[in-house]
Amino acid sequence: MFVTVRMNRRLSLMLFTTAAIVLIIAFGAVNPAKATDNGKGIKLPVLMYHSMLKDKSYQGVYVISPDLFEKDLQYLRKKGYTAVDVQDLLDYVNQKKPLPSKPVMITFDDGYYNNYLYAYPLVKKYNMKMVLSPIGYYTDLFSDSVSPEHANYSHCTWDELNEMIASGRVEIQNHTYNLHENKNGRLGAGMKRGESVSSYTSLLTEDLSKMQGEVKEHTGHTPSAFVYPFGAISGASVPIIRKLGFQASLTCESRMNYITEDPECLYGLGRYLRPGKMTTEAYFRKIKLE
Repeated sequence: MFVTVRMNRRLSLMLFTTAAIVLIIAFGAVNPAKATDNGKGIKLPVLMYHSMLKDKSYQGVYVISPDLFEKDLQYLRKKGYTAVDVQDLLDYVNQKKPLPSKPVMITFDDGYYNNYLYAYPLVKKYNMKMVLSPIGYYTDLFSDSVSPEHANYSHCTWDELNEMIASGRVEIQNHTYNLHENKNGRLGAGMKRGESVSSYTSLLTEDLSKMQGEVKEHTGHTPSAFVYPFGAISGASVPIIRKLGFQASLTCESRMNYITEDPECLYGLGRYLRPGKMTTEAYFRKIKLE
């Protein structure tokens, strides 16, 4: 019974996330910290994946098949792209370490167990990297659970995250500890209508700090980037994430990025949502990636 309830809750969250992201992409979101998109600098496409399942009945806007993900990686390698992570961008901006001639960033939001089960082996197989941004609450929940892991609804445990980090192929970033639902008028980490800046600052600071602490405690690493849930951005969040020490942020805005030596270019990076019902060729043609 517990497993069934949990599964239903996670599938409901998947559907809600799909709708929220689609709405934000369709109607736009206010991004007061927009990364450079003027065509000047190193072109950086950032791909946004979420869940990965073999069952075709679940595949759609939010869920891709492992086979399709493998085709994406094959396409990227054939076209000469090299996967980079946030640390690579920071090394370029802060230390002038060169980026590859055709960089691409592969991101996975929410930290589903199926990312570890399916995506991680493929990333290793094709000598790529991925940026994984788990939801801290669910990482803790499933790390403490004695229930068998299930591709449909489980989340990665701290042990699994550590295994992936140790491979050098997976980087962990902050996706909030527990701000990933539509609670009492709040969408993700966004500011509620009528909420005071001081109250919002306290809430966001507490949640993100808790996630930073959890990741540091369990992995020894401190996330350098904040990944906005649903891409819901409030102007008041920008000074908060900077004050907390984040050197980059990722949104759900569907657009290209251009990386320069200016540290400001790493805030508000756009990402291209990867739907599960589109062929590899059609997807990359749509986002103009050749």
